[in-house]
Amino acid sequence: MEYCITLPANRFTFTICHHITFFFLTLPTIQTTISATMEASALFSTSFRPPSLHLRSRLPSKSHIPKTPNFPPLTLKPYISTKPPYVFTLQSKPLKPISASSTTAIITEPQQPSKPQIQGAKLIPLILSISIGIILRFAVPKPIEVTPQAWQLLSIFVSTIAGLVLSPLPVGAWALLGLTTTIVTKTLTFTTAFSAFTNEVIWLIVISFFFARGFVKTGLGDRIATYFVKWLGKSTLGLSYGLTLSEALIAPAMPSTTARAGGVFLPIIKSLAVSAGSMPNDPSAKKIGAYLVQSQFQCAGNSSALFLTAAAQNLLCLKLAEELGLVIASPWVSWFKAASLPAFVSLLLTPFILYKIYPPETKDTPDAPAVAAKRLLDMGPVTTNEWVMIATMILAVSLWVFGDAIGIPSVVTAMLGLSILLLLGVLEWDDCLSEKSAWDTLAWFAVLVGMAGQLTNLGIVTWMSNCVAKFLQSFSLSWPAAFGVLQGAYFLIHYMFASQTGHVGALYSAFLAMHLAAGVPGVLAALALAYNTNLFGAQTHYSSGQAAVYFGAGYVELPDVFRIGFIMACINAVVWTVVGGAWWKFLGLY
Repeated sequence: MEYCITLPANRFTFTICHHITFFFLTLPTIQTTISATMEASALFSTSFRPPSLHLRSRLPSKSHIPKTPNFPPLTLKPYISTKPPYVFTLQSKPLKPISASSTTAIITEPQQPSKPQIQGAKLIPLILSISIGIILRFAVPKPIEVTPQAWQLLSIFVSTIAGLVLSPLPVGAWALLGLTTTIVTKTLTFTTAFSAFTNEVIWLIVISFFFARGFVKTGLGDRIATYFVKWLGKSTLGLSYGLTLSEALIAPAMPSTTARAGGVFLPIIKSLAVSAGSMPNDPSAKKIGAYLVQSQFQCAGNSSALFLTAAAQNLLCLKLAEELGLVIASPWVSWFKAASLPAFVSLLLTPFILYKIYPPETKDTPDAPAVAAKRLLDMGPVTTNEWVMIATMILAVSLWVFGDAIGIPSVVTAMLGLSILLLLGVLEWDDCLSEKSAWDTLAWFAVLVGMAGQLTNLGIVTWMSNCVAKFLQSFSLSWPAAFGVLQGAYFLIHYMFASQTGHVGALYSAFLAMHLAAGVPGVLAALALAYNTNLFGAQTHYSSGQAAVYFGAGYVELPDVFRIGFIMACINAVVWTVVGGAWWKFLGLY
């Protein structure tokens, strides 16, 4: 047992220290080991030295010292030490002095010097990322059809993409370096390099992050999901369907899959799992926790594919398609119509299939509705901010659906909704400033979109698509066969990416151009690639933002992530090919 000693800082501190020393030396039950006794001796011998004490007030002169002082009481606070006592000898280094404040005397233990950490970029990823661009620029012969400016921009773009995969620096920082390189090498002018920062789609993506924050801050997303648990949560399968349907409901108004995962659904899943005795990083995780996490994770891609505004990468896909001359009329409605049937079928099948191939140990959850009801009771009635959020989202979704007919662009709708939330105090400007992911996305998204656009303008994308088209024609493939090959390649390449939006910025334009060169109908190719972008978000534990959130919960083991991810990828491919193909034929997309 050690003792924490409280010493009032006054003129009698030295006298008290003598009394304390005598008191401790005479107590037979204080220390029973030699090392602990030596520690106490070292402690109080140090406190006898005047230089070791720093008092906030000066000591008065002797004439003002009363003859019979009233000593303040001595307070002993016992606590159990979790560290072994230090042993001091005559050869030991002197203790650091005790600094007496107005209330306590604190002993500072010697600390080990921390090891210096390497600052800046990671050396090996940095060398590899730069080397790839340099080799392409100087070691690979430039095709005759490509201009020197276009070839140089392609080498910088490839080096930037390599950095996004290898991560020598954070994504935004590495994108800035790539942008700077295009200006320093005079590949692009300053105005051209920064032209994408005024892109409407990019600002729509940024504002979508603020909408997602409003859902989390007001608790509206949590309330909606909890209602579905209350209605459908009597079994583990019912819980899964309740969570899946609630995400599909709020997805169009909460355009961030990562925010939905981390801010709404994972906290609910963890609460339900813990109440059922299913703990993370424990064998009990497979009771219900692992199944619910996997089900929600696999369904999130279909929820994001269902609505244009359900994920940031959806908006980027249509913007890149426009740069290749593919303009989709009434994009929100066209997107939803084409995705509705295959997405709904997948959403209905996924929880049931996982229930069979990755079954929970606990099949019935009769207490879940009661837990949800209690949670709703604790939340209280719907708040004013939640009503404002509901009204704003209804307005935003309505304008996204009918805005083209009345001449209101999607980004203006988003700006109007954000303005309402700021004016009524649902969001504060500090909330927007603290949304780092939004500003980071603005930086690196704009760089990738700008580079991709310039590659298209300089003819690189056309040259690449013609090369691939000639290669596919050498196999005498029809456009449906070429469509399947390109879609499969686009999906499998994502194993090398840790971001859906990064994948889109790097490869969407090139693959869309390859589809067009192979004779695939334009709207079909653009939408299918965009839907595919959402579906591969559940491939691995690093394939998307929501993947990292769900895997980090500790309920699913890494081999299961890859195994289930591959199985469900195959099932989704079958559903979207068979059901989607028939539905798209009915809609006249081909």
